[in-house]
Amino acid sequence: MDASTLQEAAAALLSAYETGKPIAPLIETYPAATLEDAYRIQQRLVRHWAERGDGVRGHKVGLASAAMQRQMGVDQPDYGHLTASMFHLEHQPIPVGGFLQPKIEPEIAFVLGSRLCGPGVTVADALRAIDFVVPALEIVDSRIQDWKITIVDTIADNASSGGVVLGSRPTAIGDVDLRLAGCVLHRNGEIAATGAGGAVLGSPVNALVWLANTVGPLGVALEPGHVVLPGSMTRAIPVSPGDTVVATMAGLGSVTAKFSGEERP
Repeated sequence: MDASTLQEAAAALLSAYETGKPIAPLIETYPAATLEDAYRIQQRLVRHWAERGDGVRGHKVGLASAAMQRQMGVDQPDYGHLTASMFHLEHQPIPVGGFLQPKIEPEIAFVLGSRLCGPGVTVADALRAIDFVVPALEIVDSRIQDWKITIVDTIADNASSGGVVLGSRPTAIGDVDLRLAGCVLHRNGEIAATGAGGAVLGSPVNALVWLANTVGPLGVALEPGHVVLPGSMTRAIPVSPGDTVVATMAGLGSVTAKFSGEERP
């Protein structure tokens, strides 16, 4: 895709954000689009937001489970950016109207204490860089109609990012085995899904290593204070106005997201 076509695709996604109306799959409009094209479109979205004061505060890893990779026909994860406006406070109402077709996933969030920049980052490097971990809920959303996405669509659409709710109980990385940490996801008091940290590339730390080594050659570093979401421990579940979702993780505590029917201010 040439520069004008990339900008056209980015503008279509930005319009979906602004109007609340999803668009047709990009791969249908641009059937020759590659993964590289998709990341270039994503970068245009991020630059647009940054120019308006919505800076990057972290990254997310998507397609981290074997099941999702098989579904998308890929053999590696993807990544997106987390901007300041995506972070919501625990227990405070989150307007569902600010999203198009939201779902929610439980994740173990890493908060970095030192810089990570690949290539060459090892598990040992990643463990040293983690300040603490907290339970998190990621709100995934798609600007593509009816979630009819391919890998190109989700990457271009900032890895289907929507929002983040962080728990407030920090845990040192050495105090819990993230691979074995189980998770129970409740929606309105009923169990909606269960899982464990090992569903995320065998260990969520592996996702952090992959991310640092993938974005490093692009000139991107993971900075101190950045939040990294390594991937979901369970399937994603849809959310509606009035829903309360709680993720409880062994050794990490819980995190709660409440959704209102209000439009985003």
